[in-house]
Amino acid sequence: MSGDAIKGKALLDSGDYQSAVKYLSEALKSSQAPTWLLLRSTAHHRLGKHGPALHDANKALLISINRGKRELIAESHYRRGIVLHGLRQYGDSRMCFYWARKYNEKLPGLSMWISRVSKDYDANGGEQAECNAITVKEVPDVVEEHEQKIESPQSHQSSLLDKENEKSKINVPAEGINSALPNSKIRHEWYQSNNTVTVEILAKNTPKETITVNIQERSLEVSFTNTSAQNTCYFAFEPLFSKIDISKSSYRATPHKIEISLHKSNSGVKWPSLELSESVSLKETLEDIQDVRNDSNDIKTRSQAPVYPTSSKTGPKNWDTVIGKEAEEDDADGPDAFFKMLYRNADPDTKRAMIKSYQESNGTSLSTQWSDVGSRKFEIIPPEGVEVKKWDT
Repeated sequence: MSGDAIKGKALLDSGDYQSAVKYLSEALKSSQAPTWLLLRSTAHHRLGKHGPALHDANKALLISINRGKRELIAESHYRRGIVLHGLRQYGDSRMCFYWARKYNEKLPGLSMWISRVSKDYDANGGEQAECNAITVKEVPDVVEEHEQKIESPQSHQSSLLDKENEKSKINVPAEGINSALPNSKIRHEWYQSNNTVTVEILAKNTPKETITVNIQERSLEVSFTNTSAQNTCYFAFEPLFSKIDISKSSYRATPHKIEISLHKSNSGVKWPSLELSESVSLKETLEDIQDVRNDSNDIKTRSQAPVYPTSSKTGPKNWDTVIGKEAEEDDADGPDAFFKMLYRNADPDTKRAMIKSYQESNGTSLSTQWSDVGSRKFEIIPPEGVEVKKWDT
């Protein structure tokens, strides 16, 4: 993945959709990768720009078909279905989801969307309703690039939609555009404990019957109707940083927010981010999980240590536990406690800087700035009165 594409995906994940479009557009100048087109389609859709979003999804589909990539074909149909649902074209949306299922029935979130669009299809008049007419093609017509013109946002969006309607032959109701509210205007937050991760979507007075939450082992999708704009809002977090236990996870709606509680499969593992980003090494994640398991095994072993007979009024004591607690207290107050805490909470570059400076200086220097440490070699500067000697002299 190119640098611009990586930045674009990171900005998309963080909710800065406008900047995400900018960087992904730069990446697409070098290669028309379907994955990048689908990312930009997602960013456009969350900005309420359905025309460009559908354009990118159609183009990603054509390229994926030419390359014979079944998974990307499924993802492209899936993205088309979501955009068409936002345009209130429920018949076309439902067809795209069915095509997506034909290529990948295990696509995360697909079953939720099929259920949702089927409800909307029936609620809006079924087969007789104009919005449920099926006009979309499984293989779209040739997609041309949009011309970038300097114009007002309203006229620019209108022209994009006009072009898209000509290409895909989709009738777009006017209210489908005016009612769009970008998800970026609805904030979301998350926090965690040892056992759970809690995601809060700060949407007020959301009708409970419109809320759909799809919790999978490594993904979370939430959709609901925003009462102030009367449109469907959609949030997707995938892949999650680590696995969750679906059976112990839940959600609830209050007048001020939608709160989702995700139960960690690996209790005790600290998530540095809600989603697993490319900057987080899978090896580091597995090592963190293994460390937690090792700690749990140590605790279990200590708890099963033999308890000896005693005449003490307070009952028998597990002396291994007592000694262990005293050692931990001594260690917490020791001279190295601060540096251990510093290293434990540091980012990867800071850890590299600390290791390199400490090893090269034979323990006489310690730096946390990789920008400084990475470009030079540390000299050994011994304390006053101490002489440096090589091991073999």
